Amino acid sequence: MNEHLSGIRIHFAETMSGYASLGGSSFSDGFEEGRAAGLPLALHVNVDVDDLKTFLDTAEHAAQLTGYVEGPLVGGRAEVESGRFMLMPNTADRDRKVMNYRVYCRNEDGERFTLAGEKEVQHHFGFDLWHDTTTLYTNLFVGHVTPEQAPQSDLLATGILSLGVVDFAKVLRTVRATDAAGNNSLVGLAAFGEFFAGSLWQIYGPSLPPRPHEAPRLYPRYTTEGVQGACISEHAFTTGDGLGLSLTRFQRASCDDVVLIIHGLTTSSDMFIMPEHENLVQHLLDQGYGDVFTLDHRGSNRFPYNLVRGSANLDDLALYDHPAAIATLRQLVGPHKRIHVIAHCVGALTFGMSLFAGQVGGVSSVILNSIALTARVPPFSKLKLGLGPFACDWLLGLEYVNPRWRHQPAWSAGKLLAMGVDWFHHECDSSECHMLSFMWGAGKPALFMHENMAKETHDRLGDLFGGISVNYYRHVLKMVNANHDAVKFEPGNPRYAALPDNYFSQASKVTTPMLLVQGQENRVFADSNILCHQRLEQIVPGRHQLHVFPGYGHQDIFMGKNVAIDIFPRLLTFLRAHSHA
Repeated sequence: MNEHLSGIRIHFAETMSGYASLGGSSFSDGFEEGRAAGLPLALHVNVDVDDLKTFLDTAEHAAQLTGYVEGPLVGGRAEVESGRFMLMPNTADRDRKVMNYRVYCRNEDGERFTLAGEKEVQHHFGFDLWHDTTTLYTNLFVGHVTPEQAPQSDLLATGILSLGVVDFAKVLRTVRATDAAGNNSLVGLAAFGEFFAGSLWQIYGPSLPPRPHEAPRLYPRYTTEGVQGACISEHAFTTGDGLGLSLTRFQRASCDDVVLIIHGLTTSSDMFIMPEHENLVQHLLDQGYGDVFTLDHRGSNRFPYNLVRGSANLDDLALYDHPAAIATLRQLVGPHKRIHVIAHCVGALTFGMSLFAGQVGGVSSVILNSIALTARVPPFSKLKLGLGPFACDWLLGLEYVNPRWRHQPAWSAGKLLAMGVDWFHHECDSSECHMLSFMWGAGKPALFMHENMAKETHDRLGDLFGGISVNYYRHVLKMVNANHDAVKFEPGNPRYAALPDNYFSQASKVTTPMLLVQGQENRVFADSNILCHQRLEQIVPGRHQLHVFPGYGHQDIFMGKNVAIDIFPRLLTFLRAHSHA
């Protein structure tokens, strides 16, 4: 196959320019802040395919890059020492391809940099082909950083480069196909063009959704087989408003530093003890933290509380769940142990609310993923937060939203909704994955990057996530509309009199150090933690830290197959800095 293309070379030149700002940020924020700060960035590259047959036959569709990076962030001009370009290889998504650029460069002062950029080729809405194929989401690192090293590395700068209409015309004028003798090859040019156009047709051409697939259950629900070498015990407790919740203790040895881990909405403590790869509880135990607890709060799918139409809001978790959990934990471990908290999603938001409202104390350090005290969401998510509760309560008559609806026997409004959602999500064959994208965030998929998830995890999304009452959406929307601040849902309700109307009001008095983390590709709470850190820096400079993980989204920060390598070392560094030496 393609034997007649052996020895044919392809060449074209490309210049993309834009702006980037210093530090880890979202791509759009990096662009806007870089433009305001006068920090242009440009990538000038020659793309060379040495052998067209090899290029077409290999999955990476890789070419070499030469040229230079230009801008004040790299000290003027930095020559490319080596570079690689991949033109629309398949990804873990059925309907997504990428154009990947990575160049290792050095400026005149000998300083080394890595520019890593990616064009996302995935059809979302309208005519987005031009935007997708001309927009390069760009990260800049100090030193030569491989893709495997990127999640652990600090970002020098983040931004967006793009290709204008005039620039695109220049690219077309530089495209050349030559045979082994150096002669122009129309056959080679046609084959390269056919590959490029065909790849775009696969993404943007009409297609039917894949047939949903329900995988057989590989692991029992609520299994603890993912944690080895620990004594496991359950500790029930009751909240002030009369709900029964539980802590699970994983104890290997006596330890002066105790870690409490908290999940988000629709999930449970199961997301931290997954048996298919090294999980957070096992990692902490193996790294010397011999006493680890997980909390199942009222948002856990282990409880039935979310499977009815209720009035619970996020203030309830801050006022009742977290204080009771900390009090119960303190009774179990004694008064002198240091307690460290790692929390995710709404668990992170509400624990941050409880901490800043003075409802929990005696905590030595806190790590909050994705969201802390600010709530910023993608535009489409904001629309869903506004319309979703009304549609569920008054139009569809649904008690809750469930990711497993498509596989329900017989008919229901929920099953019909899930079937409709499947028509707009072609990225995989999991209806549960599609529904989770519908329930939270904006993306295909929204909660995670498919390439970060083990197949076993993706197959059991229906067990790891459950139904949720939509009243929580109303509270998140109120925060989004309140200049993104964490605010109380019902300021005049005496039930919540112990909580502040705005949780930032006591920020200067909270001395507990926090590490705010998030995936750069977060499609649920966008750059909420970046914004939160910026605001906290204005109030208490230097007290709290931020780390953005390139290549990660929302849920995969804890559930991804490589988190023990990519994520956990950064969390451990923070924990150890605040633990007993």
